This record gives sequence, structure tokens and C-alpha cells, in this order.
Amino acid sequence: MRILYNDEQEKISSELLAVYEKAASICVSMEGLDPEDIEISLSFVDGDEIRTLNREYRGVDQVTDVLSFPLIEDFSEIGDAPEGELFLGDVVINMDRVREQAEEYGHSFEREAVYLFVHSVCHLLGFDHMEEEEKKEMRQREEEVMKLLSLERS
Repeated sequence: MRILYNDEQEKISSELLAVYEKAASICVSMEGLDPEDIEISLSFVDGDEIRTLNREYRGVDQVTDVLSFPLIEDFSEIGDAPEGELFLGDVVINMDRVREQAEEYGHSFEREAVYLFVHSVCHLLGFDHMEEEEKKEMRQREEEVMKLLSLERS
């Protein structure tokens, strides 16, 4: 598992980066992918920047907590891909919102930061939450991963 991250806006600890790597490894392993082959880009931004990205790429002019930009549309085609690293896409996390939501929900900064990352990695892997059945499946996967990380809801 390789996470390329941009820390221009926000410095994160090596401990948190290690938890992100473990979380992503769990997510991709659950989908039958080898974590050693996977690469994800991770950026940390503020509210203004994520609003701009949300407006440009999703047509939604508002601040959000996390955005995912998957590069693979059909995972059934991966079997034919050449050996080597597989770049899943980009994750962009609004650290202002992480702090706000951690306080609002009454849990740690780490739990909120990791949950949003797991949520986004699930999107990179093809999960969605537009339909109720999809949402249920995605939430179940997120909770499984968070439990394996010992970061379940309190």
C-alpha cells in the first residue's frame, strides 16, 4: 500500500499516516486486491478549497468533508491489467470539517479523520450510497474496517 500525500495545507503525524495505510490495506484486501499493488493520492485542504473542488467537479457549491476521485470505473477489468501498481484515485479531506465533526459527534479527531478516509477509499473501490441498499452495504463495510482498526463508534 502506498499513499502519496500532500501536506501543504496540513501536516499529519506518521502515526496517523500509518493508520491510513492500514485502513486502506484492509479495504482493498476485502475486495480481493493485493495492498502491495495499490496506490492512493491523499490531500488535506481547508473549507474554501474543498468547496471550490466540489463546485468544479460535482457542480455542488458548498463545503463538504471529503471528496473521492476514483480512476477505475469497472473493477471486473482489473484482472486483465498488467502487473504492478494500481492507482485507485484521489482522496481530498477537509481538515476543518474533521475537527468540527469530531467535536459534534463526540469522538476523537483520529476516529473522524480515519472514518472519512475509509469512506472515501470505499468510493474509490466502487461503493456508493445513492440508493438505500448501496448505502447499507457501504456503511457495513465502513463499520467492519473501523472495527478492525479498533476505532468503532463509542
